[in-house]
Amino acid sequence: MAGEARSRLVRWRDPGIAVDRARSLPGLELLRLMLDGEVDAPICALVGLRLVEVSEGAVTFELEPHESQYNLIGCVHGGVVATLLDSAMGCAVHSRLGAGQTYATVEINVSYVRAVTPDVGPLRSVGAVITMGSRIATARADAVDRDGRVYAHGTTVCLLSR
Repeated sequence: MAGEARSRLVRWRDPGIAVDRARSLPGLELLRLMLDGEVDAPICALVGLRLVEVSEGAVTFELEPHESQYNLIGCVHGGVVATLLDSAMGCAVHSRLGAGQTYATVEINVSYVRAVTPDVGPLRSVGAVITMGSRIATARADAVDRDGRVYAHGTTVCLLSR
């Protein structure tokens, strides 16, 4: 095999802590604990996502593109970008949930506009709730660079439950 093997260390905390807290806290409070570093979601460490802003109905994540996220054609895999969008949209919905409520993504639609490489710099995604019903919520998000150029955009449908 050509080239030196490269590695990346991933560390995370017990996800059960956040799950236990989610049962007794409204979504917005749980997300604020995540923002403060008191709980985390292991997917963030694995993919390289950072929660940077939280408010009711809107959540912002950042992603630093890295070669460890590359596909075979030399750009960040679309699934990584979809995970950025999905996290922002899903957490925006989560920010509107009461204690004991949960959601599950039942549909995600992503449109890719530009290839993502490490040269792009950090991508930012603001997820925002579009509609919030008693059983279904929808949200949208864009993945943009520091100059506001859109690299992907998406929508989601989430099923709400207790």
